[in-house]
Amino acid sequence: MSGRLSFRKYLKLSGLDFRKFFRSWALWSIYRANRKAFFKQAKTSSHFFSTGSALPCLWDRMDKGGIARGQYFFQDLLVARRIYERRPTSHVDIGSRVDGFVAHVAVFMKILIFDLRDVDSTDVNIEFQKRDIMLDDPKWWDSAESLSCLHALEHFGLGRYGDSIDFEGHVVGFRNMAKMLKPGGVFYFSVPIGAKQRIEFDAHRIFSLPYLLSLIGDNGLSVADFHYIDDKGLLHANVPVHSDDASLTFNLRNGCGIFELRKS
Repeated sequence: MSGRLSFRKYLKLSGLDFRKFFRSWALWSIYRANRKAFFKQAKTSSHFFSTGSALPCLWDRMDKGGIARGQYFFQDLLVARRIYERRPTSHVDIGSRVDGFVAHVAVFMKILIFDLRDVDSTDVNIEFQKRDIMLDDPKWWDSAESLSCLHALEHFGLGRYGDSIDFEGHVVGFRNMAKMLKPGGVFYFSVPIGAKQRIEFDAHRIFSLPYLLSLIGDNGLSVADFHYIDDKGLLHANVPVHSDDASLTFNLRNGCGIFELRKS
């Protein structure tokens, strides 16, 4: 398992994207034409604005107004809505997107977030503590009534975010999160899923469903509900899932599985 990097990807990661470079010529032409027309109008307008620095936004005219689909959009919205409906007395999050899921939850309740990296927030409903979840800490055992970890566990132990290298980092991290959950508590958990379980170093792991179901059961948790987002970014909600019928993981290449777990 070499996981070699293609020369094209190497150039792109180094800031050299030749395809984008050549496509940008047409966009530069549009920019120059628009600029010329705009400042021609400025000469006859009674409203004065001084001219600041030029900040070309070439690619914005090619984008849509927003994307109401995809893994982060659906998972953040779905899990935040579930928490809102349940209204736990407190909620703890580990490593999820602050500008997505955490912000959604902070609208209606306080949320304590743990992250390996620093998080700057002055919002009254967001409390941050720096913590490496791969390091066990007994003082947090059985402490969380409501817990979440969305699109984060797949990175544990790969070093991408300054964490220590650990091939089984996801196992250690999941075990420690399971210990944090109170009996009867709810754990909202999501990771990339695919028919072929693999590591795409140093970005993430992609898990098969049978593997995840085994990991969940081994840590004393059960699946109360399951949802997934397919390769096209579409949500499939409340899908029955069992270890004996999940071998193909819905024929996904790189989807997202969203679990609602219970600790008995």
